[in-house]
Amino acid sequence: MATGSTIVYFLVTPEFQPENSMKNNVRIALASALLAVSAFAGAKSYQVTGPVLEIRPDVIVVQKGSEKWELDRTAAQGADLKVGDKVTIQYTMAVKSIEAKPAAAAKPAKKK
Repeated sequence: MATGSTIVYFLVTPEFQPENSMKNNVRIALASALLAVSAFAGAKSYQVTGPVLEIRPDVIVVQKGSEKWELDRTAAQGADLKVGDKVTIQYTMAVKSIEAKPAAAAKPAKKK
């Protein structure tokens, strides 16, 4: 991913001259696309690979090392899987609920 400073450098290189308007237009379009992609990137994606231990209508259980991972799924996801199949599952972490508590009040500074 390009950072903002990389894109700024990209736009102000010596080749970015008024007489190179076609090149400039391509550079601006490319820089805009890179900024848009980085600005709208969704939640980070993860994966787990291992044998299927159990399949339920709403959950699939996969062995990863010594741990058993239970992952929510829809009935359509992995409809043709069988216990023992080796799978790689792509997933994202999603918020199910949030419980907020008020922040503690700041203690007044002691006077000397």
